[in-house]
Amino acid sequence: MKFTELAKSLQAGISPVYLVEGEDAYFRDHAVEFIRTACSLTQPMLNDVRYEGEAVRGDLAAFRDELYTLPFFDEKRIARVYGFHPTEREWEGVMKGYCASPAPSTVLIIVNEGKKANCADLKRKAGVTYVDCARADEEQLTRWLLGVMRRSALTLDQEAALTMVRFCARDAARLKKETEKLALLLGEGGRVTREIVEEHVAKDTEYYIYELTQAAAKRNAPKFYEVLDELTKKGYDENAVLASLTSHFRSLLEAGRMQGSEKEVCAALGLRSAYPLKKNRESYRALGAERCEAYYLKLYALSGGLRSGLYSKKGALTAAIAAVFFG
Repeated sequence: MKFTELAKSLQAGISPVYLVEGEDAYFRDHAVEFIRTACSLTQPMLNDVRYEGEAVRGDLAAFRDELYTLPFFDEKRIARVYGFHPTEREWEGVMKGYCASPAPSTVLIIVNEGKKANCADLKRKAGVTYVDCARADEEQLTRWLLGVMRRSALTLDQEAALTMVRFCARDAARLKKETEKLALLLGEGGRVTREIVEEHVAKDTEYYIYELTQAAAKRNAPKFYEVLDELTKKGYDENAVLASLTSHFRSLLEAGRMQGSEKEVCAALGLRSAYPLKKNRESYRALGAERCEAYYLKLYALSGGLRSGLYSKKGALTAAIAAVFFG
């Protein structure tokens, strides 16, 4: 299940074994807190135990036996193990049996940033409830932010929410902090508009890159130079700007040319949802296949010339700008 589905799932019941996995630290930490809250421990010092994964793997059988320890003065006991990456053999030899017959009073929470090579894929194991804490896409985060705003007694429309998600570079922790800031600023019942977001929410560098590539794709020179100036002030050099532009037009070409269903194309491109694929295809169609290819090939050649010393950083970027806006 997605992180955003966990709270509703816990209302129906608590699973004996959870895998909380994904690169978004905010989602991981709050998933653990949701589960801990659902367990309603009155004696957390006694019944909430933290383990480190590598230490646990040193004696996996002993760890399994500890999971059958009864709680003290509580109905549940929580065992949190962080960075737990057993091999397939270790899982099959010890943990598979535990998941088939877990301790009814213990809630085991495995917290991982991601799967490691040559280790068991825990999210596919029987008896493990998987909580997906991967970095969400714009569409998912926009829906989540609308809920966060409601709980903070604020209202906002879809456009303002999407703008805020982009400004914060899809960082859930930043979105939560910015929401708290807006709640103090606007007060209970306040309405968050796009204008308020633009005035009070700081843009992340990643959003400036998004604006820059969009301006280039639309051949909006004034906007391009405005954003480029902001990036320069933040320490972004010409090489980084050229690399971002090249990567953007490559993504447009891949999205526009790849055949197959949305699911197949997303899997091939490593996209977690179809939303960015749809947006890139829209940009590809608006720009035109021929122009998109010409831009990418020119920018790629300039990047190669920069790496080989044929061009200076400033010269390569100047030539790239000329190719996009005046070519």
